[in-house]
Amino acid sequence: MKRVVVGLSGGVDSSVTAHLLKEQGYDVIGLFMKNWHDDSVTISNECPWLEDSNDAMIVAEKLEIPFQVVDLSEQYKERIVDYMFDEYSKGRTPNPDVLCNREIKFDVFMDIALKLGADYVATGHYCRKGEGIIDGEPVYKLLAGKDNNKDQSYFLCQLSQEQLAKALFPIGTLTKPEVREIAKKADLITAEKKDSQGLCFIGKVRLPEFLQQKLQPKEGVIVNIPADFEQYTKSVPKFESKEAELQHFSTKFSYHKEDGKEVGKHQGAHYFTKGQRKGLNVGGTKEALYVIETDVNENVIYTGEGKNHQGLYRNVLFVSNEEMHWIREDLSLKTGEILKVDARIRYRQPLQSATLHKVENGLYVEFESKQSAIQEGQFVAWYKDEELLGSGVIS
Repeated sequence: MKRVVVGLSGGVDSSVTAHLLKEQGYDVIGLFMKNWHDDSVTISNECPWLEDSNDAMIVAEKLEIPFQVVDLSEQYKERIVDYMFDEYSKGRTPNPDVLCNREIKFDVFMDIALKLGADYVATGHYCRKGEGIIDGEPVYKLLAGKDNNKDQSYFLCQLSQEQLAKALFPIGTLTKPEVREIAKKADLITAEKKDSQGLCFIGKVRLPEFLQQKLQPKEGVIVNIPADFEQYTKSVPKFESKEAELQHFSTKFSYHKEDGKEVGKHQGAHYFTKGQRKGLNVGGTKEALYVIETDVNENVIYTGEGKNHQGLYRNVLFVSNEEMHWIREDLSLKTGEILKVDARIRYRQPLQSATLHKVENGLYVEFESKQSAIQEGQFVAWYKDEELLGSGVIS
């Protein structure tokens, strides 16, 4: 009998995951990960993890599986929280959920599971795992979930072959309504529970408040860049090579205070991210203002009016070799090779047609249509048909 450790989060997806595995005849153990214990930075008096671990425990009792809470808050602080503050202070926007899967759920947590004699670790992600044999070796594939509204393969875009080999995603072939229906039939307490929002670890904490507790406020100016800014209308030079062209189009616009007009003040450029519209508190413009760039060194936020402002758009991005990751190592590109793919730069985004160009020092992703708010620090993931082949951090 194969043993599976399920990360029970106290939500409906992981509850149904455990239920299905038990029905399939696995020896199931439920573990709840406690990732946070520093009460000095939680905003509300509610203690979300306590509520969630309680729900997880009730589900485990109902399913008659062993259950325990594992405290991973030390590793979490080191690998996720410190990384987040570091990225924000550099003016980049990290994705803690992607990191949490690579560093915590499928690393620290997986180690604990294997010590408990587990053959697999299962999570309630909406994605599927495929398997093939290439040159006599098993190759694992990460496939999109069947529910288009809920496909979560993007969050697992940094997993490796070793991690995928031991992963199970039992609900990947179901839709969210089907999962809730199964939970109801099995009489699980989490059947109607709302999906959790916010960071994958602190529950009910909103990001800006969380950041303000570690990154000190620092007043600066908001500068609005006009739609006819000279850099937007410059004629495109002739390029000696495709690589020179890609480099040109992947370079972001650079702004100085005198390029626009001062329209307000902010409390710290490191709290803002490209494409953001809320929290600027500047009135008097025809259309809403969007953040088009943040300069954390000068502590200036640059905005543009309307969501079609040219400062928001680019069609090429770059990933350095150090930050490039192939789930399908057998398909990784060599310098000079190109590959047509579908790609996304954020979780909810519909897939976009793109071409990968491998160059000496990294990889260019060239999109067919311009993309709004390409943000350094976020992950770009590329797919072929339904399979996620690889990903990288936008530099």
